[in-house]
Amino acid sequence: MASNIGTWMHDVGGVWLMTSLLPSPIMVALMQTATSLPFFLLALPAGALADVVDRCRLLLAMQGWMMAAAAVLGTLTLMGITTPWSLLALTFALGLGAAMNAPAWQAITPELVPHEEVLSAVALNGVGLNLARAVGPALGGFIVAAAGPSAVFLLNALSCVGVIAVLYRWPRPPHRRALPPEYLIGAMRAGVRFVWHAPALRTVLMRAGVFILCGSALWALLPLIARQEMGLDAVGYGVLLGCLGAGAVAGAAILPRVRRRVVVDQLAMGATVIFALATVALATVREVTWLYGILFVGGGAWIALMSSYNAAAQAAAPAWVRARALAVYLLAFQGGMAAGSALWGIVAARTGIPTALLVAGAGLLLGLLAATRYRLAGGATLDLTPSLHWPQPAVTIELPTEHGPVLVTVEYRIEMMHAGDFARTMREVRLERLRDGALRWELFHDSADPSRYVETFLVESWVEHLRQHERVTLADREAEARARALHRGPTPVAVSHLVAVRGTAVKNGIANSE
Repeated sequence: MASNIGTWMHDVGGVWLMTSLLPSPIMVALMQTATSLPFFLLALPAGALADVVDRCRLLLAMQGWMMAAAAVLGTLTLMGITTPWSLLALTFALGLGAAMNAPAWQAITPELVPHEEVLSAVALNGVGLNLARAVGPALGGFIVAAAGPSAVFLLNALSCVGVIAVLYRWPRPPHRRALPPEYLIGAMRAGVRFVWHAPALRTVLMRAGVFILCGSALWALLPLIARQEMGLDAVGYGVLLGCLGAGAVAGAAILPRVRRRVVVDQLAMGATVIFALATVALATVREVTWLYGILFVGGGAWIALMSSYNAAAQAAAPAWVRARALAVYLLAFQGGMAAGSALWGIVAARTGIPTALLVAGAGLLLGLLAATRYRLAGGATLDLTPSLHWPQPAVTIELPTEHGPVLVTVEYRIEMMHAGDFARTMREVRLERLRDGALRWELFHDSADPSRYVETFLVESWVEHLRQHERVTLADREAEARARALHRGPTPVAVSHLVAVRGTAVKNGIANSE
């Protein structure tokens, strides 16, 4: 929380410094873009790294990077030689560190507490984030007014030291792998395949992306409202941001009770309406006391949306790909924040700040049309615990781990009366195979024997197929069980593994069945 307070203080100082160096709507909005764009560029590689390398070492490296960037910016500002473009560049550098840090940081929560306490730990972390959001901006405004932006930049660098110390002392047990680790590019491809074939996660990404494109307008244009429209100083701007944070803290406190009465999809829709109204109100209201209340309510709606989307994303991803799934979620969220901030800065420069906010509020309400097709399920019905129910393939020779591709075939006998049910069930099985690593999947019907169906899926390598054995979840097992319950042939179903012939492997006869 101390580090997050430093980050929010830094954000206030950076934006306020830009309004002093070059008070252009485009340049001020680009500060948000410089913070968010690195997530769009690096989220997926960062998520893959967090699933492949030691997360503690990755976090230590990124905290050191952010400490150095903040210290350089603080030193340049103290010397009076910071320019608008150097401010943007160093803000971008800080964003790079945050982008590489975020997936690993979110993914370590299940490593810190027992399984039954994960949800409580996530909620506690959210409270800390929003307390920092409430305290940091106001504190940053006071420090900027008293000592200048350089002070908050240097304090932010100092706050990273505490995180580094805690990470260094974390007694993280070594992670022993039965299989060799994935290569970075392969891990990224596996992450993209999982997201593409996970309907619940795609729904979260669609809803979050539609919302944030217009929701970013409030965050991007609030500094200009404070300084140009209302004539507030850095303290006043920090208090406005603090009201958003205080609203988020209050929202987090009442959210559990609301969730017991309202399903997650209805909660997200209601919070979107409230945030849209807050955005419209920000365009028209200039009485500071009213604005405090509006932003407080908007902060509560914001935390309701963010926690709903984040919880739905976490619930839709099993442990082996969690950091990559969260990275794609961050990519959609921060990419939308970066693009939206730049967009609304341009719109504000051409039409005025109030008009830009009114259009953004209308866009938020129109975006609710996406909810009619993409409904958040929350993932409550998915059990993503590894099932480990696939038997190990029977082999008569030792196969190189990177040998492949591997063609897996599964043969079923299905009575004609159950053919429709079987085909529908196999659509779920198809998504499972593709999520867990298959490059292609097909279901074939024997024209000479109507009861015979052959499922085939192609995997990149032998080791990748072995990883499939570790990735299958209890939810996947249920879909497979429904398909096999319709099977009327020999039990168990016949499964074969056919490995592509490479060079001298022809004479070894690398084709085997289990």
